[in-house]
Amino acid sequence: MARKRELCSPLIPQRNAPRKTCAEIVHEARQSLRVQSTQRPFTPRVEQRQLFGSNSIRVDCDNRPPSAFSLHAHHFDAPESRPGSGIRLSPLDHKPKFPVLCNAEDPLKAVPKPPSGPVDGRKGQTRARARLLRTVSLTALPPVEGNKEVTQRLNSAPGQKQVSAKQLPSEDHAAVHRGSLKPKPQRTASGSTIAQSSVDSGDRPTDCRVEQRTGQGYGDSATSTDKDPDSLVLPLLQQLESVAAGISEGSVDRLCDLCDELHGTLAKADMLGRRCKRRSGILRTLFRLIDLNSVQLNLHVARLCLALYVSENNLLNICKLVFQISRNENNDIFFQKNSIIDLLLAVLSREEVSSSGEALLYCVGTLKFLSGNAVLLRLLLEKNCIGATQKFLQKLCDVEDTHVTVAGHILVQLTATLRNLADHPDARPFFVAFSVLPLLCITLRRHCNDQDICTNTSRIFSKLSSYSECRLALAQTPDCYRLFLELLSKHHQKQDLVVRLLFTLGNFTANGGEPRQQLFQCDGCVDTLIQLYKHYQQNDVPMQKEAALQKDAPAHRGDPALAASAQEADDVLVKLVRVLANMCIHPTVGPSLATDATCIELLMETLELRSVQESEELLVNVAAAINNLSFYQEEHSSIWRNEVNIAKLMLKLMLSSSLEAMLEATRVYGNLSQSKNVRDFIIQNKVHQFVVTLLDSKSSEMCFSACGVLINLAVDPPNRVCLAQEGTSAKLLDCLRDFGPGDWQLGGQICQALWNLIGSSSGNLLGPHERNSLLEVLITYLDEEEALKWTENEDARDYHRACWEAQFVPVAQKLMKVLRTPNSTP
Repeated sequence: MARKRELCSPLIPQRNAPRKTCAEIVHEARQSLRVQSTQRPFTPRVEQRQLFGSNSIRVDCDNRPPSAFSLHAHHFDAPESRPGSGIRLSPLDHKPKFPVLCNAEDPLKAVPKPPSGPVDGRKGQTRARARLLRTVSLTALPPVEGNKEVTQRLNSAPGQKQVSAKQLPSEDHAAVHRGSLKPKPQRTASGSTIAQSSVDSGDRPTDCRVEQRTGQGYGDSATSTDKDPDSLVLPLLQQLESVAAGISEGSVDRLCDLCDELHGTLAKADMLGRRCKRRSGILRTLFRLIDLNSVQLNLHVARLCLALYVSENNLLNICKLVFQISRNENNDIFFQKNSIIDLLLAVLSREEVSSSGEALLYCVGTLKFLSGNAVLLRLLLEKNCIGATQKFLQKLCDVEDTHVTVAGHILVQLTATLRNLADHPDARPFFVAFSVLPLLCITLRRHCNDQDICTNTSRIFSKLSSYSECRLALAQTPDCYRLFLELLSKHHQKQDLVVRLLFTLGNFTANGGEPRQQLFQCDGCVDTLIQLYKHYQQNDVPMQKEAALQKDAPAHRGDPALAASAQEADDVLVKLVRVLANMCIHPTVGPSLATDATCIELLMETLELRSVQESEELLVNVAAAINNLSFYQEEHSSIWRNEVNIAKLMLKLMLSSSLEAMLEATRVYGNLSQSKNVRDFIIQNKVHQFVVTLLDSKSSEMCFSACGVLINLAVDPPNRVCLAQEGTSAKLLDCLRDFGPGDWQLGGQICQALWNLIGSSSGNLLGPHERNSLLEVLITYLDEEEALKWTENEDARDYHRACWEAQFVPVAQKLMKVLRTPNSTP
């Protein structure tokens, strides 16, 4: 304790490592400055799955997206179509390409035109055709190339037979309304493709299904399976519609199987996305299945729709559908058996916030709910969810200001998802590898006013900052300490945010001197922490007084809200005092804080207001902070100016039933008892009796701290008699027997206490039996072979030998010399 030093846990040296000097051993072993640890803030589980929790600032917001809604087939738009606006569009600049058989000089001549008036003898046919043309607006008709066969049959050239809508094959008739039928190539016997004729020959098949089977529209029947996957899609669609129409027990499972079969067929033929020729018909059929109201089936439908790249309103409704399913945790089992998670992650990569913001919101909300399930959490990690969210997070950071509100809603869901992922041990390396933590700091800077985003992000930091690799990655982010201090100042009333940011700073300052100094050197660091201390201390003062008045009252008279608020204030102060205690370990920070009168007054006020029974952890941290600050004996130190008052406050901890509180109070007395005024207070208030009693504990730490107080008390000759009357020497001898061979630092401390206690006449304070017993123990322990025979580990043996030589042997030899010459003066 002769000089200032950093806390450094004594490490066992490796084999063949350079032997440490005695000074190095003394420097490393049992520092009086101690790092404080605390538990991570508890985050309660939200039982009801919602986009925004009950504590969200968005609860009362009018424009926030809802968590509950109804969804049916009629909410979806007709695929690849839009209603006619009735507005005549201006012609396009480019000229469309027409079939090769058109007139090269005047292509428009080859395009059939409807007759200007009724045609004699064909009134019924003309009226049917007119009705068909009214049904299909011009804006919904497909391009000429894309639907050539149907156009030719509806618009026959002059002199040819006109085909009515009723006479069209059923497939073509439906294609007019869908606008999705593509030309079917015909093949010759040699396999070469022949362009379809632009004019109907007038011969119609009697059954469209016969045409499909005989290959007139799809190619040769023998090769349709291998050459034309579209021939496999149509039967599956027909089966879906047939099973859905006659829904019965077992039909849902059959529909799910058909959806899987359809997905597999499309995937095998590379027809997913927007490449499928029958995409419109497939989507229309799938949308109708939603009204069957089956969770399992709807998830299969959503999977297939996402694989077909639905967009705009349909994408929004599909994301809503999946979100609605994920709201019930009983449905999590269906997500384990469905590959829809890959498609949800693909949506994050594919879609833009500017055009699909609300759909992305429900997509990320689904991932948030699923990440709350341990099995699905593992599945998300396997599918590289962190990598996908990192890219999406970067996209959200770059979003334009006009879409910042929607981006904020999405970020609440995304940060909550990352918070859940951070719980898994295997996720931590990914947070570092993908540089998620620095990106979260950038997000915080842009959305520093959004309490929901800040709170979720602080939860991520509080979880990951307990691990060295994550802590290092976060500490290397420029100005991260300044950012945390700004958030603490801006949101000082947001308890759950403040407590997690302070916990994160406490983790930084608990590991190494550089973070302590960097945090302290940030502008306004101490002022921000002191203002927080005042705010939560003052808010809690009336509660403490009320609690004191109700202390003897029946339990039912206590106010639960009052107790909860007091506990929240305590949680903040526990983390805040821990930051102060850890920061002041640094030799440039400690002296400055020790001279800060406001800081010391607040610590003393906490000791005065709180009871050990209700605020044990807080008082232990306060005592630890005072112990670290009392290490610096600066001229203007507020600790030493209030040494006696602090000693009085420590008495509350010494008299408590908490061993941790007693241990910290003993350490404080160990430092403060260097003052004559404090030593007199200890003897006058019989604190020394409690200290001597601590020697009976089986804790080496407790004995070590008690010996420190006894060493200082025994400096004054009158105090030696008081200590001897308590049987101190016998208890010290027992401690030496019990702890000496396993802890030579403690052994040296015990010998030093005995050395000071014996004084000028060992005969008056030690009886013959005690003196002989002590000599016998010292002779045994001074034999190196005997002293180290209990150490089995060879690496540990080197370390224990160094401690034995540096801390035990010198003082033990002096003590033995005094014992052999009773009348000598030490």
